[in-house]
Amino acid sequence: MFTHIMLGADDLDASQRFYDATLGALGIAPARRAEDRFLYAHDGGIFIVTKPINGAAASCANGGTIGFRAGSIEAVDAWHAAGLAHGGSACEDPPGHRDTRLGRAYAAYLRDPAGNKLCAAHRIVA
Repeated sequence: MFTHIMLGADDLDASQRFYDATLGALGIAPARRAEDRFLYAHDGGIFIVTKPINGAAASCANGGTIGFRAGSIEAVDAWHAAGLAHGGSACEDPPGHRDTRLGRAYAAYLRDPAGNKLCAAHRIVA
């Protein structure tokens, strides 16, 4: 169901220490770090902590994204259209191909009626 979970944080060093320790206790390897985020990949799931892209302070929702796995590009487009038709609003770039740190994907982003940021993504295997 999910492709990834992403949370916002202002102090990445403190957050990475916390998650390396707590997730390490569950047998998950330490994070891979990029300049503005770090991530864990385990058993098909990805957990990411990032500084909010918009530059504002992190909060329970700012910087957070819940990603849903889609089986095809058509499913991503259908997810996006259904969300817009049922009270969601578009955010980020329009649905399309993205080059990510984990490879190529086709993704779309929405905010739900409460403002939570969501993503549907179909990973493209090369």
